[in-house]
Amino acid sequence: MIYIVLWGLLFAGLAGFSRVVMGPTVPDRIVAADTVSTILTTFLAVLYLLFDDMVFLDVALAFAVLSFVDVLVMAKYFEHGELHL
Repeated sequence: MIYIVLWGLLFAGLAGFSRVVMGPTVPDRIVAADTVSTILTTFLAVLYLLFDDMVFLDVALAFAVLSFVDVLVMAKYFEHGELHL
């Protein structure tokens, strides 16, 4: 059962990554990048459940915090779909 969840998360991550690459606007790409990072965090948490190794949970937590900061920075610099210098 857990392998089905992992494959589903992998497929969802690939679908989200395609939106990051081919997104029509910058805000679409930012939202897709945030979604992919959430999916990757969940993937790491499920790997923790599968292998019962705390390293996966530590990496997932660190990645979630960095991803949150990354999305905030992207939203700040790409306000209204344009880069403000």
